[in-house]
Amino acid sequence: MDAYEVVGVLGKGSFGVVSRVRRKADGKLLVWKEMDYGYMSTREKQQLVAEVNILRELKHPNIVRYFDRILDKRNAKIYVVMEHCEGGDLSRLIKSLKREGPLMEDIIWKLFTQLTLALYECHRRPAGKILHRDIKPGNVFLDAEQNVKLGDFGLAKIMGEDSVYANTHVGTPYYMSPEQMAESSYDEKSDIWSLGCLIYELASLRPPFAATTHLQLAARIKAGNFERLPLRYSEDLQQLVTWMLTLHPDLRPSVDELLAHPMVALRLREKKVKDQWAELKKRQEELKARRVELLQKKRVEVTEIGSDTSNELVD
Repeated sequence: MDAYEVVGVLGKGSFGVVSRVRRKADGKLLVWKEMDYGYMSTREKQQLVAEVNILRELKHPNIVRYFDRILDKRNAKIYVVMEHCEGGDLSRLIKSLKREGPLMEDIIWKLFTQLTLALYECHRRPAGKILHRDIKPGNVFLDAEQNVKLGDFGLAKIMGEDSVYANTHVGTPYYMSPEQMAESSYDEKSDIWSLGCLIYELASLRPPFAATTHLQLAARIKAGNFERLPLRYSEDLQQLVTWMLTLHPDLRPSVDELLAHPMVALRLREKKVKDQWAELKKRQEELKARRVELLQKKRVEVTEIGSDTSNELVD
């Protein structure tokens, strides 16, 4: 703990406290989630261990990066140190959009593409697919460049090769799939449903299914009826959301199918070209710096030779 300095509290909840911290070694701003496990049930402790293990293994530019964990046994607390996402979460973005006006469609496609890449990392993980199980605006963060960082894997579940369906029913009701609401078994297509709800809310600034009671909400989700996106958004985006919010999970798209969508594939190609150009520019800068370094070294050698020659003539 001595390696970090607490800068300020970002949020509090039943899980604990999230604070912004500074790493003393290099001044880097990070975040740590402080959790008191002394009062946790055995199941909650197992869930906590699972989250830390998942975070440690997932390394992707669109997933919140894990840095460290600190165990304070004396006070029965654990501190999980993670990447600091300066842009806040999507729930904060949605609140600001309600005041300032809707998102441009191109930005929604960008956020969707990056979220799908994060889910691909989870669903196609060789060591066993990971179901996030709680995709919602509050669990999706933005960095300083407004890039997506999927976080909060507290309800995530790792499924081995022999596991096809999960059976525990967790998550946030507004974004739960029909099969979860029906307390049936489910798979990664449940995350796809939640992603569809999230994209719908980014465009409409409200969830596709809303109600005042849990029973009413469950009935509306199982019926699967929702209003069209605002007309400012294209038919392509509307069809994408409709595809993800298909009632039968087998008819929903997989992450592979979503990444093959023409609008997504185009952005991935553009990103690849942009990344290649950035890498080329980086190499050019490195070569330029190397040339300057060699030139300076050569000048020093010439100066030293000239100095030695002058000394010999004087002698």
